[in-house]
Amino acid sequence: MGLYLNPGNEAFRQIRRSIYVDKSDLIDFINSTLETPAKLTCFSRPRRFGKSFAAKMLCAYYDKSCDSRKLFDGLKISKTDSYEEYLNKYDVIYLDITRFISTATSLSKLVKNIQMSVIEELRETYPSFIKEKEEVLANALFAVSNKTGNKFIVIIDEWDALFREAKDDMDIQKKYVQLLRGLFKGGTATDETIAAAYMTGILPIKKYGTESALTDFHEYTMTEPARLTNYVGFTEEEVKALCEKYHMDFENMQTWYDGYSFSSTQHIYSPNSVILAIRNGIYRNYWTASETYESLKKYIEMDFDGLKSAIVRMLGGEKVKVAINTFQNDMTSFHNKDDVLTLLIHLGYLTYDSFAEKISIPNLEVAGAFGDAVRSTNWEYVATAIQESDDLLEATIRSDCEKVAAALEKTHESVASVLEYNNEASLSAAIVLAYYTARRYYEIVHELPTGKGFADLAFLPRRNTNFPALIVELKYDKNADTAIQQIKERRYDGKLKEYFGDLIMVGINYDKDTKKHTCLIEHEC
Repeated sequence: MGLYLNPGNEAFRQIRRSIYVDKSDLIDFINSTLETPAKLTCFSRPRRFGKSFAAKMLCAYYDKSCDSRKLFDGLKISKTDSYEEYLNKYDVIYLDITRFISTATSLSKLVKNIQMSVIEELRETYPSFIKEKEEVLANALFAVSNKTGNKFIVIIDEWDALFREAKDDMDIQKKYVQLLRGLFKGGTATDETIAAAYMTGILPIKKYGTESALTDFHEYTMTEPARLTNYVGFTEEEVKALCEKYHMDFENMQTWYDGYSFSSTQHIYSPNSVILAIRNGIYRNYWTASETYESLKKYIEMDFDGLKSAIVRMLGGEKVKVAINTFQNDMTSFHNKDDVLTLLIHLGYLTYDSFAEKISIPNLEVAGAFGDAVRSTNWEYVATAIQESDDLLEATIRSDCEKVAAALEKTHESVASVLEYNNEASLSAAIVLAYYTARRYYEIVHELPTGKGFADLAFLPRRNTNFPALIVELKYDKNADTAIQQIKERRYDGKLKEYFGDLIMVGINYDKDTKKHTCLIEHEC
């Protein structure tokens, strides 16, 4: 049992002792790829989404140096046909690239250190099979397989860490890619040596132009997880089960950590945040525990046409069209706003709707990260709107029409530089931006279906809050009274019915000629 060759099952044993969600049926998927043309899998997703947990689970299952039956009996994998066939049957090579980086004295020697570290352990286990001066890992693995007939399972955790740490050093990156190509380039040597490989990291495999650097890998990403969608994070059913087991409120969990949607029925939650909320008994932004707002700020301030507009529109609750195909799967090769936004999908800051090809801010937790980042940018008008949004909500509840009108006019005028001013969608986005922090207390719904039509914006109070519901009706070149009258005439019901007597009607009118905003607020009695 070593650090790199057959690392054992203790890491997974500790995972089982913690708050645990059974994702072991991922093993059945990998089993289905063993010694087939589909045996090379790269599964990328953001930090905090369980990448290392999955890698350690796979090590524990395949590693022939230990007996992991007690850890897996009773789990989903134990109920599959492939369970017994492959349990603890392989030599496993486990590479945590972040570990190599953190202990390296020089990144220039990192690729050589990776190879020599593994070869040294291979030589200890198979002393007579490897040449004394062998320095190429692929050759050492082939020598062992050739003599023993055994094949390896290779598991690489944080495979892309070198691309993130040495993002400007093309020489180191090329050496690293050459190492991976040597291991997984296909052909007789690889087929006789590797039973399967599983790589996990944040970024998809680096592209050179339109071609992948490792063409034989089957990729599953945050833009297209395909059959591995259920393993990106926690599913809704899994979160409901956790909430029931640990006596947590599911709706609050949903509000804070849901939002990564990959189909019309599938919702994925950030695992680390769910677990921390359970441990601490508090729903809050855990994103900043492992990711600072500075990293987000760096990307949203990049000088690309349309980037600021897209960010402001998403801050205002809109979904934005994006083209993901030109992204080179690295953190330096940006050619347009879409490349930056695609990176933010892979980093977990945005969620991608593959059907509509649109992106949005996924949940309350990430909205908080965006708020923190924007406050430190030079986007003074946006930062000011977010900073003053608590005051705006308070003014709305106490029916201070003049203050509400002035605040909305200020925000609308401010975002005119990046959004179309005389456009109802831009006014709607400006209003949601002006009420930015209200999302802590409200679910904000655009065009909520009502009794005889739609409310332009409905602010539905979240559970365990004491805030009234708000209906905001927008009008152009009419008057605020007309907006209020329309609210009453439509006889709002459905979701809003339960708030009868605790509902505030807000009518907003915008004069296109004077650019003046007027507001009328009435409390339903």
